[in-house]
Amino acid sequence: MFMSDLRHAARLLARNPGATGIMVFTLALGIGAATAIFSVVYGVLLSPLPYPASDRIMAVWEVNQSGGYSRLADPNFDDFRDGNRTFASMAKYGDWETSVAGTNEPARTTVAAVTREFFGVLGVRPRLGRSLAPEDARPGARPVVVASTRFWKRSLGSAADLSGFKLRFDGRVYDVVGVMPDGFEFPKGADLWFPAELDPANPSRTSHNFRAIGRLRDGATAEQASADLSRIARDIVAAASERNDYLLKDATAIPLLRSLTGRVGVPLGILLGAVLFLLLVACANVANLLLSQAAARTRELAIRSALGAGRARLTRQLLTEALLLGLLGCAGGLVLAFWGVAALRALAPDTLPRIENVAVSWPALLFAGGLALLVAAGLGLATAMRATRGGLVAALLEGGRGQAGSRRGRRLGQVLVAAQFAITLVLLVGAGLLGRSLLRVLAVDPGFRTDGIVTVDLAMPAADDPGARTRLAAFYGSTLERLRALPGVREVGVNSLAPMDGGCPDGMFLTMTQDEIPSTPEGFGVLAAQEARRGDAAFCVASTGYFRALEIPLVRGRLFDDHDGFEQPHVAVISESLARARWPGQDPLGRTIEFGNMDGDLKLLTIVGIVGDTREGGQESPPQPTVYVNALQRPRTTATLVLRTDGDPAPVTAAARGLLREIAPDVPPRFRALASIVSATHGSRNFDLTLVAVFAAAALLLAVAGVYGVTAYGVAQRTREIGVRIALGARTADVLGLVLGQGLRMTLVGVGVGIAGAFALTRTLQSLLFGVAATDPATFAAMTLLLAMVAALACYVPARRATRVDPMVALRDE
Repeated sequence: MFMSDLRHAARLLARNPGATGIMVFTLALGIGAATAIFSVVYGVLLSPLPYPASDRIMAVWEVNQSGGYSRLADPNFDDFRDGNRTFASMAKYGDWETSVAGTNEPARTTVAAVTREFFGVLGVRPRLGRSLAPEDARPGARPVVVASTRFWKRSLGSAADLSGFKLRFDGRVYDVVGVMPDGFEFPKGADLWFPAELDPANPSRTSHNFRAIGRLRDGATAEQASADLSRIARDIVAAASERNDYLLKDATAIPLLRSLTGRVGVPLGILLGAVLFLLLVACANVANLLLSQAAARTRELAIRSALGAGRARLTRQLLTEALLLGLLGCAGGLVLAFWGVAALRALAPDTLPRIENVAVSWPALLFAGGLALLVAAGLGLATAMRATRGGLVAALLEGGRGQAGSRRGRRLGQVLVAAQFAITLVLLVGAGLLGRSLLRVLAVDPGFRTDGIVTVDLAMPAADDPGARTRLAAFYGSTLERLRALPGVREVGVNSLAPMDGGCPDGMFLTMTQDEIPSTPEGFGVLAAQEARRGDAAFCVASTGYFRALEIPLVRGRLFDDHDGFEQPHVAVISESLARARWPGQDPLGRTIEFGNMDGDLKLLTIVGIVGDTREGGQESPPQPTVYVNALQRPRTTATLVLRTDGDPAPVTAAARGLLREIAPDVPPRFRALASIVSATHGSRNFDLTLVAVFAAAALLLAVAGVYGVTAYGVAQRTREIGVRIALGARTADVLGLVLGQGLRMTLVGVGVGIAGAFALTRTLQSLLFGVAATDPATFAAMTLLLAMVAALACYVPARRATRVDPMVALRDE
């Protein structure tokens, strides 16, 4: 019997291919979009990490004085590892990009310093060779490194014998002893892992350099682990000799998966909610079409009822038809979902974690199937309840004109259209708020020039001998001079990092004079305990050309000059925000500070200039107080060159690449346009806006199709009535007002409900907005006007057609 119903449903849908095609496409659009976004949510937030019992792996964090999470200081990690009662093992790690030589071609690669328990915590074993052994994890041990499968294939030629490979980076030569399994890259992007214990630990409890993970003991929970760590943290605070704002306040443990993805949970939840709203609009559209078809089938259903078919039998037939429609929509939706996931992966910003896991997986297929069944059941039951509610025999007695219940049918259709408009307005307002936020962000002055700037990232080999810094300063000095001489280069400078590429590290400096420099490390701790001496700032290493290339203005004093040589007294330039915050109403020029905790150089810095603020953390972040030190006095091995060019940067890039290959053949440079770096900071905002805008546009099209369909159907149902009105003297304006009034009433009801819903729901967007309130009146007014204008246009077309009804044709059957 079910197969009979299915064959009948197939014949019925094939009889009206136009309407069937529209309904299948509408459902496919809704189901496909929802499945694609669910695939992202599942791949990023819900799928387990690829490690054994990954739910037992915790991220360990210090809690700072402001309540935020921070990395761990070395002695704090040691206390957590040795004093806890809830972890079976614990490890710390840190990662950075550096230049790696010793392969066929030097490469810029992410390396990770990890402690001996690192791979054990994650539960991974090498595919080739061995992992890090206890004898590797001590100062003075022979340096060894474990490579990723990606690095092994790309740079080591997939060699089965690793004994002949020696890699050079960061001042050491490492033997390759193992290769990790394919796909393993924790932390993200890491290709090489070596023992962190090769270097002695930093004894300061306020130098937060490492992240940490731990595997829970059997029976222990995350809550118990957090309480355990909090107990240890309180003991550390009570016994600590260092007393400043960089000392930890507490500690916590959270599941590693949540730690990696927590910041994207809210945006992805909002996107999932938006696409489900689109699905509701699609379902309302299909429900309207099904109700229209059911009204046209009143005579058929009446005959079935007269021949003995009960309401349950008719309901089953209509449910079967909806099920077939839902399955076709699901099939089409899966095709759209596969395409949509590929598009989403291409659009997703690099900052979206675990994007490599996003695919139309089995959970996504089950989600699509369940969604299709739910939609089919809802549409089928709604249609059946409406189509079989009495009046069938009366419809048969009336000769099947289909008039019975038509007013109620039109009213239900109007309610569905009003609901479509309400949901669409919520999506439109959300897209409008995100769009205005992006415009506000783009309007913020970053404090530096972005066009015509090429950046070059370098990672120079480290060395511990006394002359290493002198050679490094000389290298930067000569390199800047030779780059400045290239055709097309107007200015060149160097900085710790490119602007908006992660920001310079921040720390605590001390104000003191030459006479106050303590003779012992403990003496610095005594001075640091005096709050009046302390200040907080970012620490950037820069040259004079950096400020000139990026057109960062000099506010007062001077920049670095030729007299500030390596052996001369060290000088610093500070930002306006630091001058205001640390020396309000005073002149900071000539004052001396000590900032040696950032680079190990304890020489005092004399402030010689004040420059304009820059937004290193992005245009959405306030300017960070910054201390700039002279790159030719305190050089660092990792640095970014900035070149301001005239015209096309491509020839300059090619010439600079050749020059750097000649000067430092083992240091592969990375060239990027500064404009692209700045644009990348808007990646997440662009991603959210693009998707919500697409959903809103699709919902708007469906809502317009809905109001057009209901209005046109109403005109067709009332053709004789309109003919009578025209025959009795109704003017064109009267007929237009009659039909338009019906459509605009639906619109106004939907807009009213939509405004109330938007006021309530757009508050969830607050964390994604910048410079715009969630209840911004201008956005609400603009989106409401847009929706009303489009709806009026959709109503006008059938209304205009109604004015051309020939009264003689309309009355011929009366």
